[in-house]
Amino acid sequence: MSDTSTNGLSRRDLLKTSGQLAAASVFASAALPGAFAAENNTIQIALIGCGGRGTGAASNALSTKSGPVKLVAMADVFNDRLSTSYNGIKQRFDAQVDVPDDRKFIGFDAYKQAMDALKPGDVVILTTPPVFRWVHFTYAISKGLNVFMEKPTAVDGPTSRKMLELAAESVKKNLKVGVGLMCRHCKSRGELFNRIKAGELGDLILLRAYRIAGPTGSAAVGPKPAGMSELQYQIRNFHGFLWLSGGGFSDFLIHNIDECCWMKDAFPVEAKGHGGRHFRGDNIDQNFDTYNTEYTFADGTKMYLAGRTMPGCHQEFATFVHGTKGSAVVSQSGHHPSKARIYKGQKFVKEDLVWDCPKPELDPYQLEWDELIEAIRTDKPYNEAERGTKSSLVTAMGRMACHTGQIVTYEDMLNCEHDLAPNADKLTLDGPSPLMADANGKYPVPQPGINTKREF
Repeated sequence: MSDTSTNGLSRRDLLKTSGQLAAASVFASAALPGAFAAENNTIQIALIGCGGRGTGAASNALSTKSGPVKLVAMADVFNDRLSTSYNGIKQRFDAQVDVPDDRKFIGFDAYKQAMDALKPGDVVILTTPPVFRWVHFTYAISKGLNVFMEKPTAVDGPTSRKMLELAAESVKKNLKVGVGLMCRHCKSRGELFNRIKAGELGDLILLRAYRIAGPTGSAAVGPKPAGMSELQYQIRNFHGFLWLSGGGFSDFLIHNIDECCWMKDAFPVEAKGHGGRHFRGDNIDQNFDTYNTEYTFADGTKMYLAGRTMPGCHQEFATFVHGTKGSAVVSQSGHHPSKARIYKGQKFVKEDLVWDCPKPELDPYQLEWDELIEAIRTDKPYNEAERGTKSSLVTAMGRMACHTGQIVTYEDMLNCEHDLAPNADKLTLDGPSPLMADANGKYPVPQPGINTKREF
């Protein structure tokens, strides 16, 4: 899509010439009434998906310092979530929020209305459950919008293929696309990666990742309350349902998987794993309580991933790499701070410490936005859509291996025809869900060894 207006000035030109009155007058005449602030280099933001992550992403966008940014439209399927998000953002960033009631949109088509409030070169934040990512990304590309989208960007083979095609199209149109794998923007992890590439650890021979904690997000879901539709209930508890999010495995474990792929500078080609449902009580979601997955890279290197969401157990949120010359901590305190460091042996003992990352560490949630907005203003190539989708795909590969009890390859996952939500672009608020409960209010769950070609 062309980035040039009928007046002959591109959006990027305008972002680069904030001090020119001529550009200001041209931009004012081209703008929709009330759509742009007076500053001609203002980047407008629309938020689609107003939960906690969307609210956080919008706050990071408004906290960037490279030039004026305004939130001008919001969309969600639930009015209460939009209102809560709006009030929280407005309280913190009053002067940067211009979202009157007629730019607050509710419903499954609300994403179109919110994006229609923007101009080419503005930014749309896509933070709904992942099932809708390809639907919204398609429309954003058609509108010439830059994009920030949360991870995972796809949850199965069919949506992965769609997202890879859309990623290529967005690159052709020179759109800037950020994906919420914010650890890739961590300076400490980045320096560790550079040191690994320089040979300080020798050849990597093993990677280990852990996210073992108590119940997380909405991964453990109790019975549906009376008076609420299946669809609304599931969307409000989207971590519990594979069609919406890929479940807790895809939504939470992807960060550890992705930072391992970064350190290895490759994506695994095969996965096998196991897990199970243990202490479920009256929970009726589709998740396992434990996951253990062995990934294999093309050169034979192994990556082991452990996930658990059970109370009362040992907890650990960390990633480690081991090489022929030493070992390293990639992260040991969740997402931030990373506490990255290198040891000359394999014991992680103080006397073997070789390098420790500088303190304090900058927040990668903010850094990813600083870099995206800077790329938009300076028109630098910046597109994480393909990489984000490949990370989402290998995450789904490990999930499917655990849920089916089979060895699953990268190609198996990419070419898998089980579309968890084939009509994601046609859902309506009062319509049925792609997943329906049985007469007892229970949903199908993975049965490894019984269902071997699909997850349920």
